[in-house]
Amino acid sequence: MYKRYGNKFMCFSPPVMLATFIIEFSLALYTLFRYKLNRVSRLSVLMLFFLGLFQFTEYMICGGLGLGHVEWAKLGYVSITLLPALGIHLAVAVARGKAYPLLAAAYATSAAFIYYFVTNADSVISNVCTANYAVFDMQGTALLLYGIYYYGWLLVGVATAMYYARKNTKIAEPLRWLALGYASFIIPTSLANILIPETLRAIPSVMCGFAVILALIIAFRVLPLSNAADKKPVKSTKNKAKTRKK
Repeated sequence: MYKRYGNKFMCFSPPVMLATFIIEFSLALYTLFRYKLNRVSRLSVLMLFFLGLFQFTEYMICGGLGLGHVEWAKLGYVSITLLPALGIHLAVAVARGKAYPLLAAAYATSAAFIYYFVTNADSVISNVCTANYAVFDMQGTALLLYGIYYYGWLLVGVATAMYYARKNTKIAEPLRWLALGYASFIIPTSLANILIPETLRAIPSVMCGFAVILALIIAFRVLPLSNAADKKPVKSTKNKAKTRKK
């Protein structure tokens, strides 16, 4: 089934999709067994799981069993639609913050798009597997709104991580790594869209291909640094006052 990809750039081809799926699911399992379950680790597992799930749906469309392509495409959209809200939630959790109104807005818009994909038969009108990525076509207006939703909340996620990093130096390092993880797939995807305009039709595929970098950063930088931050001693107000007097 891979003959059609011969002699072509295999950046996001089925073998790479399958490998990425295995990496991201393995990282999710690693996190479950390596770290104590708390808000940060649970959200990390969910992000890794949904990143991997999207890669699996791509594989099933591009090189899988050939059953229910549109259904697989819809499942792929559902999985990535949750990621911006989960990313913001992870930043807030690492910062030991709350930000309930922000999280409520992010999850509400996520739920609205998921409802659209699940209940609207024409939410995904076609899907095509090219040599380098999978194309998921949506209706024009819906695609525009979804793009605004997705990029908008991703940028909010970066801003949230940097805001808390400046606010609390104790947890600044894992938050900066999280922001870097966001940048690691937002910037390459944007450059690909500018340099190769045809990739605009495959933003989810291209973006999630680069997002394996985010998965690695979450597992090997954000989580350990977040746990280490919990163990740092916190100076009392009295000690700070004495230091100032000296």
